[in-house]
Amino acid sequence: MRKLLGVMAAAGLILSAGQVQAAALGYTGSMAIQVSTLAPIAITGSGIATVNGSGGGGHLDTLSIGANVFSAAGVIVPVTDPAAAPIKGVQATVANNAGAFAGGGAGVLGGTMGITGVAKVCLFAPCTAPPPANVSVPLSVVGVGGSKSVSFFVNVTVTGNPWTTGVATIGTNSVAGFAHGPASGTSSTAAPSGVVRLVTPVIVSTNIGASAVVPTFGILTLHFVPEPGTLVLLGSGIAGLVAFGRSRRA
Repeated sequence: MRKLLGVMAAAGLILSAGQVQAAALGYTGSMAIQVSTLAPIAITGSGIATVNGSGGGGHLDTLSIGANVFSAAGVIVPVTDPAAAPIKGVQATVANNAGAFAGGGAGVLGGTMGITGVAKVCLFAPCTAPPPANVSVPLSVVGVGGSKSVSFFVNVTVTGNPWTTGVATIGTNSVAGFAHGPASGTSSTAAPSGVVRLVTPVIVSTNIGASAVVPTFGILTLHFVPEPGTLVLLGSGIAGLVAFGRSRRA
């Protein structure tokens, strides 16, 4: 009887671990800002996502993440491509706000997650040089919607949009999002090894003829992993089953 109770307890731990995964999933990931053909500004982070997977951790219906998971101050991406002249670099101080996403039909997930901070486009000289001709690009409308304008020697208007796992398009430029589980399954995203990529188009308009519209995209990638607490529960359950098997052989 004690052995049977041990098996039931171990199985219960494993089942409860699965239930925990259905409500909250650990993740690692990155938030990137891709300006035209320049190298992206990418910031990595990790946290706990709240999910509502129908069928117990299967299809991903809703997803939310906390603020300040992806944040960096003064990150610099040098630009050396002559074709990008007069841009010599991009510098950003950014952090994500809390994000909430839900299914909007046709298997597409979408929602809002704002970004706090500013990106600086360094013209004619690297970002580490004195800033005689730098342009600050506001980011507060990215991933939310609306427009924000700044005026200096270059006028800049940024128009943001919500995030989507569908396709974000600006003119002839596009970036695709996706959501899939292990082995690219589409009904098991809300489980460890599931991956979600949300994208958002950011229209940056200027009064410079050659750069009247600078296509920019936000890219948020989350890779689900088991929470540490879930791993402990799974380990305890498996250990109990192994111990039971050894006692039977003894």
